[in-house]
Amino acid sequence: MARRTDVTDDLPKVKLSKESFREGLMIFKYVKPYRWHFFSGLLFITLSSLSTMSFPYLLGKLLKNAQDIAAVKQAIEPSTIALWMMGLLTLQMGISFMRVYLFTYVGEHAVGDLRKDIYERLVRMPMNFFSNRRVGELSSRLSADVTQIQDVVTTVLAEILRGILTLLIGITLILFISIKLTLVMLSVVPVIAVVAVIFGKYIRGTARKAQDQLAESGTIVQESLQGISNVKSFANEWFERNRYTRSINDVIKLNIRNGVMRGIFISFLLFSVFGAIVLVVWYGSSNLNHFGDLASFVVYTAFIGGSMAGFADLYSQLQKSLGATQRVRELLRESVEEVQLEEAGFDENYRLKGAVQLNHISFRYPSRPETAVLSDVSLDVKPGQQIAIVGPSGSGKSTLAALLLRFYNQDEGQILFDGVNAEEIPLTQQRKQMALVPQDVMLFGGTIFENIAYGNPRASKEEVEAAGKNANAHEFITKFPEGYDTIVGERGVKLSGGQRQRIAIARAILRNPAILILDEATSALDSESEALVQDALNHLLKNRTSFVIAHRLSTIRNADLIIVLEEGRIRESGTHKELLQIPDGLYRSLYNLQQEK
Repeated sequence: MARRTDVTDDLPKVKLSKESFREGLMIFKYVKPYRWHFFSGLLFITLSSLSTMSFPYLLGKLLKNAQDIAAVKQAIEPSTIALWMMGLLTLQMGISFMRVYLFTYVGEHAVGDLRKDIYERLVRMPMNFFSNRRVGELSSRLSADVTQIQDVVTTVLAEILRGILTLLIGITLILFISIKLTLVMLSVVPVIAVVAVIFGKYIRGTARKAQDQLAESGTIVQESLQGISNVKSFANEWFERNRYTRSINDVIKLNIRNGVMRGIFISFLLFSVFGAIVLVVWYGSSNLNHFGDLASFVVYTAFIGGSMAGFADLYSQLQKSLGATQRVRELLRESVEEVQLEEAGFDENYRLKGAVQLNHISFRYPSRPETAVLSDVSLDVKPGQQIAIVGPSGSGKSTLAALLLRFYNQDEGQILFDGVNAEEIPLTQQRKQMALVPQDVMLFGGTIFENIAYGNPRASKEEVEAAGKNANAHEFITKFPEGYDTIVGERGVKLSGGQRQRIAIARAILRNPAILILDEATSALDSESEALVQDALNHLLKNRTSFVIAHRLSTIRNADLIIVLEEGRIRESGTHKELLQIPDGLYRSLYNLQQEK
């Protein structure tokens, strides 16, 4: 069996143990719904092995009869045996087709269900999960890991079972032909086994180092392409090329070293197996009465040797598959958010009016438990009020917005919506009535229409266009040849910053939220774009509770309440006029600093 060279080569291998096998049995949870197809596949594997092992027997019969005819003895007509062999080959074709089809059917369906479960859990994971993992790693779980598991169900498992049956049936039949020759042939097995263990341990160690180095080179690719604007702006293409080249050269060296050891091992294996066959032919030529028996024995020995040689690669594939299964199991064990996975409308029992209370909120990120991001924050917001949140960088503004959306759970205190503890409101019902317009807008790679409609997938074309008009986006959208069907490109790269912001605002308008969060939505825009976006925001802010995280203080003069955060605490609060009256106030200092620019 040839060595695989696809993406699964960089998967970790695990030792075969009770624990790893227990982990591996996880896949049979997904096989269970298709168990009758699976058992039928096992039946056809058995029939395939039996029919395959019948062929050497008939070949021996054919040669024996040819020998008997030459010696003028009574024998079965060779043409009859040849017909039996052709019939057996025809039967083998049908059996092999059914075996492959049934295991492919089971594998595709089972792994398809597994992919759905993994993705379902990924989209339900809390934000803290994503902050500690790379997107490339998670994508690998859905691609390389699951593909390796799929190979086990569709190919490796079938080949292992077929090899075991071939081995057992073959040894039984050669024992029947000649016990002495069987012992001669099997004498090489202990030697091969010992050498396989020694070489296997070294090869696994080298392969693991190569896999780790390959993963490192993959990280370089991911980071450099994600930050390609930085690479180009600093003219560091040469640096990234050299960094990747060094990493790949290390991979090449390790893999060549691994290849040398595998080459030595395979050469020894071939020498041992075929040497045993030569020994059997030499010894059997003087100990068997019929040339047909010797031929059958040799062919059976070749089948047995082929099965034994194939087990080395199958063993390697099984190790990789168990490693992939363990990584997938880790993902499936992660705790998830209790969100609805079926489309649902508002439950009137949880409809929000817009009142929000924060009672003594404190929070530390799980990855940085030593640093308090928010400390004893309290706030009482009436329905329809506009609350501006300002403060120096790192003061906790965006974290406060994340807590309102329940991306994280506060360590202390309570968040109440309309007087109801947020923990008593289903997460989906709450978020369906909120909208976020971030500073760095991420658009999906589809059309403008699809990106706006993401705020309400059931919206009609007229509703989407109305949202576009209210967001001051309709004019620039209709200037594109494809209008609302214009493809925005990955992350919206075909649109300017101001255009992306207005698409995001249109999405939020279509959402019609009770509570709106604006996270520095205009801070990165030029004056013309800011004016258009600010006008669009005025449409969006009407008649709804809003939290506006602001960098440019001139945009929040009309806020009902401004809270000033510093080091995670509310240092000042009041209206724009009230805060400017505070001597040595932080807000006044920030405002004057911006006025001087």
